[in-house]
Order: sequence, then C-alpha cells, then structure tokens
Amino acid sequence: MISSKSRLGRKPAPRAMLIRNLATSLLLYESVRTTKARARAIRPIVDRMIAKAKAWPPHTAARFMQKYVTDKNAAKKVFEVLIERYKDRPSGFTRTKPIGLRKGDGAEMVEISLVDSVTSSQNKNV
Repeated sequence: MISSKSRLGRKPAPRAMLIRNLATSLLLYESVRTTKARARAIRPIVDRMIAKAKAWPPHTAARFMQKYVTDKNAAKKVFEVLIERYKDRPSGFTRTKPIGLRKGDGAEMVEISLVDSVTSSQNKNV
C-alpha cells in the first residue's frame, strides 16, 4: 500500500500509519512541522494525490485517496478547495522549508506546506 524508501525507524504497519496521518494533517492544516526524513516520505504522496484528484474522475480519485487519507474531511478539502487552487499548476504542490535542528536529538526539522496556502503565509513568525 504505502511504500517508502526509508524505514523511519518503524516497522511496516506503524510506518504506513505515520505516513497516512502526516499526509492527512498536511491536507487539513496545509502546513506541518516534522523531520526532514518524514517530509521527504510524504511529499510525493501528497503531490500524487492532488495531481490524480485533478486528472481522474472524482469517484476513481476518491478510491485512490482512501489508501492514504484517514479523515474524510481531508479528501473533501482536496476535491472542493485544492483542485480549484491548483487548476493552473501542473505539479509541485508542496514545499519544504528548513527550520533548524530539534533541541532534544538534533534532528533536522522542516516545515512542509502546500504552495500558495493561506496558513503558511500567515504563520511566518510562529
């Protein structure tokens, strides 16, 4: 179902659920702070979901999204909001921005957000 090149320090089932939850949070909130490895794992998945939602018929795209989205509101947002926002954009729906190192273990932290999102431009100083 969900394949990732890196293991993210988890066994397959918890890793798949981690990726599903991160992808759902990114679609719902349009911006997520996470480690660089996790962001690299979810970026192609979210980009593919939005691209297929634009290109495929709604019922087919909805079935594809069920593999990755854990909340129906996230899928609804893709069909109602994000398709309209990205109708002229062929690809590249997400961006990652480094935000420094995590205090506890020094892991590289990034903010992955949807391009042209309202929340990422409002939260610049947070």
